[in-house]
Amino acid sequence: MGYYSSYLVMIPFLIFTFYAQHKVKSTFNKYMKVNNKRGLTGYEVAQRIIQRNALGNVSVERSNRGKLSDHYDPRTKTVRLSPEVYSGQSISAVSVAAHEVGHAIQHAKAYGPLTFRSLLAPVASFANRSVMFIIIGGLIFSITGLIDLGIIVFSVVILFQIITLPVEFNASSRALAELENQGLVYRDEIPHSKKVLNAAALTYVAAAAASVGQLIRLLVLRGSRD
Repeated sequence: MGYYSSYLVMIPFLIFTFYAQHKVKSTFNKYMKVNNKRGLTGYEVAQRIIQRNALGNVSVERSNRGKLSDHYDPRTKTVRLSPEVYSGQSISAVSVAAHEVGHAIQHAKAYGPLTFRSLLAPVASFANRSVMFIIIGGLIFSITGLIDLGIIVFSVVILFQIITLPVEFNASSRALAELENQGLVYRDEIPHSKKVLNAAALTYVAAAAASVGQLIRLLVLRGSRD
């Protein structure tokens, strides 16, 4: 199989990726229009979960990085929420805010997959930046050893993405439990929160799947060199 035809391997994975992106945006936007019955903002929900779990050293900040930029920074123990989540009273806002605090709870309890992901993150970041240069160099100069090295390096990126999956699913489980147990949303709103969090998790699944597809393509290219 040649260089260009090897891209055919990627088509199913790309279709899944586009579907996941559409799903998360459509679901998030749908429930951004539905306010939670408690009238709580994402910030208020985050603070209540922090207080309930005695995470006094965790702060909540408003981020200006744009839509769906919400994240937890373990280095500074800061939950950063996008404007529509921080100030919003929607189902999407409170669900995403609870999810990010879920990561803070994981951090406080030394959740194994999160700890491993944090240790792997610097290596994965370097691997992600350098892998294409290595592989392209191997292809241009027909150095099989470089292609092999690139495949090994790229496998580190995939490992990081696979480890991310249980971290994200667990954070969502913690978020749903907190929302329900604390009565932050009504019981009939929990299924809506679950839909938002499941859609968000789908993007991580799609990213991992796309990377696996890319790895298969690289292996096909490598095989064509023998």
